[in-house]
Amino acid sequence: MSQEELLRLCQERGAYLRGHFRLTSGMHSPEYLQCARLLSDPQVAGRLGGELAGRCAVPGVSFVAAPALGGIIIGHEVARALGCRFLFTERDDGGGMVLRRGFTVEAGERGLVIEDVVTTGGSTVETIRALRAAGAEIAGAGSIFDRSGGRADIGVPRAALATLDVVTYQPDACPLCAAGEPVVKPGSRK
Repeated sequence: MSQEELLRLCQERGAYLRGHFRLTSGMHSPEYLQCARLLSDPQVAGRLGGELAGRCAVPGVSFVAAPALGGIIIGHEVARALGCRFLFTERDDGGGMVLRRGFTVEAGERGLVIEDVVTTGGSTVETIRALRAAGAEIAGAGSIFDRSGGRADIGVPRAALATLDVVTYQPDACPLCAAGEPVVKPGSRK
């Protein structure tokens, strides 16, 4: 699937939004990718998971992990395509990513971290940190979208189905705020 096809699919599914958004990173943007709308179709989710698995496949991987909430569906579909198990991290009461729900990894076990959208890479880095603390080796990462234009450094090789250079603003320098446009936080984190 080409980047153009993916963006067209997002527009058809109402997953590519325009307005004034506060991203999970805290940055503001006039554009937002609501991957939940895109991934709500199991056929589309499976296709994207297969595409991303093809770009992220590395030898010896026995699991795929994703940060909750946004990465769960695409992470599961990548794991399905690779024929390996899937697990996810969640935020603890202190706000850090941890393995819960009985998920474990073995010392030296190799895995991938998959996310729906990377802007700064923060959630992916936190997930990698939690998995390494549990003894895993992270061989790479992937996402449907890379909103950083390829600049987000997460410390492992990564791939994306589409790399976009989306305009973002620090909240105190946001022209949308200066124009009085109300900001919306559409993602899973408040």
